[in-house]
Amino acid sequence: MLSIHHLSHIDLDGYGCQYLSRQCFETIRCYNANYGPEVTARLEEILGAARAERLEHPGREILILVTDLNLTTKECNWLEKQAAGCGARLQLLDHHGTGASAAERFAWYTLDTSRSATKITYDWLREHFAFDPEGRNEKIVEAINAIDIWLDQSPWFPYGKVLLGMISSAREINRILFPDEDRAYKLSLIETARQILNEVPPNEAPIVLDDMLHSSKKGFFRLNHNDTKDNLVADYVTRLLSQDKERMTINYRGYKGILGYNVGSASLIGNAFLLANPDYDFYMDVNSRGNFSLRSNDKLDVSAMAAEIGNGGGHPNASGGKIENYKDSFVYDDLRNFIQNYIDEKSGRETEERA
Repeated sequence: MLSIHHLSHIDLDGYGCQYLSRQCFETIRCYNANYGPEVTARLEEILGAARAERLEHPGREILILVTDLNLTTKECNWLEKQAAGCGARLQLLDHHGTGASAAERFAWYTLDTSRSATKITYDWLREHFAFDPEGRNEKIVEAINAIDIWLDQSPWFPYGKVLLGMISSAREINRILFPDEDRAYKLSLIETARQILNEVPPNEAPIVLDDMLHSSKKGFFRLNHNDTKDNLVADYVTRLLSQDKERMTINYRGYKGILGYNVGSASLIGNAFLLANPDYDFYMDVNSRGNFSLRSNDKLDVSAMAAEIGNGGGHPNASGGKIENYKDSFVYDDLRNFIQNYIDEKSGRETEERA
């Protein structure tokens, strides 16, 4: 049995690779990262999962697949050593020329600057796993390829432009807080786009997809009833927050709150969460620049809290401010710990405890 741990980029091309791999492999777990330190952090997460899997299933074949991300020679050396330690094979499929020196040194590093990562992945899956014998994914792969490497003379290029905006605008679910749900949302949009492209002539398909995007997005968030997209998203995100509230709980002067990260729509989602979870006293959402929004439901004067911890203010049930010396993170637990320690320091909790 082959088990796949698939790390890919966070753009259309990156998700295109995972759209294909999830069809091909029965046992697969996906991860996503932007460039920089997040790549290493996600690889460490994958290696930890691979080690645990090796202990639980000693005879299972494990493959760590990386697509649409280039690694340095130093990163490759480290990854190869760590993967060998947990008995995992490696395969990297990429098209960024900056990985040329690493690709020359490692047999598992496939580099081809003439194709998008999605097309490289598609061809690799077809060659090694007899994937997609009927070619149902050929058109969507060509559209992603055309836009990603900018083949503006390709008949698939106009459709690719719509695809690019479709994924870049799909920000309703925060990928740091809820990576699996965010990925499922984006892959569902790619599936809708594939169906349209296989049913509509290429010259008409971009307009059809553009017209359907709003309803397709609503369809992902809708459960039992129809509503405005904003309300459907608020209900969906509120359910996610409620399901995961234990790990997201923070405290301020004896009051219990929940910490969101770049969730947005603080009034809509914050109030919905507090109504659904009456045991919580406040809702806090912080963005990547350290600005925060606070909401309460007559249980805590969040204007006083905002003034104390962030030189902010507002109304008793709706306030905001900014965290000094904010340290952003793509690992939510690290972010939550930073915010909690910051709140404790600003509210004098540590001083009181030491006294």
